[in-house]
Amino acid sequence: MARTKEFDRAQVLHKAMLVFWEKGYDGTSMADLLEAMDISRSSMYETFTDKHALYLEAAQLYRRNSQEKRRFLLEAKSAKEGIRQYFERHIDGSFREDTPMGCLVTNTIVNVDSPEDEINRLMRTHFEELRIAFYELLKRGQESGEIEADRNIDDLAYMLLTINHGINVAAKLNNGRERAESMIKTVIGML
Repeated sequence: MARTKEFDRAQVLHKAMLVFWEKGYDGTSMADLLEAMDISRSSMYETFTDKHALYLEAAQLYRRNSQEKRRFLLEAKSAKEGIRQYFERHIDGSFREDTPMGCLVTNTIVNVDSPEDEINRLMRTHFEELRIAFYELLKRGQESGEIEADRNIDDLAYMLLTINHGINVAAKLNNGRERAESMIKTVIGML
């Protein structure tokens, strides 16, 4: 008779996500994961197969959670207000003390020497989804006249994406929150 698993799968996946977020994929050992998840090695392998599969599932969980922030970009009444709200929430999330600093996606890209194809694809998808959300919001702002017609919104969307991930790196150093907030005010003023 097989033993039943005595843990909440979603809860241990969340714990694994936090470890990957803090230490990155390469920096996370199986011992780190087992300790944080508080499950046996056999339960880990039976449930998640291996570290790679666990990481991909944890990254997908993080991605789903991140989509909530992008909601402000999609539902904003104005481009500048949507960008302000998005970055307000992003800065709050990046500098929270109850989660690892920065962003799981940014931390992965920065810490993995040569990501394999599946991880690389997942990270690129995350980046592209956010860039498109910025682009769509800027396009609506241009159509409403809030953003001047001669602005290259593709470049602006890429700039906002780059700023987003730059804030994540600054958060890893645990400095610059006030600087990030001030920078976003300046960026919005430039639009």
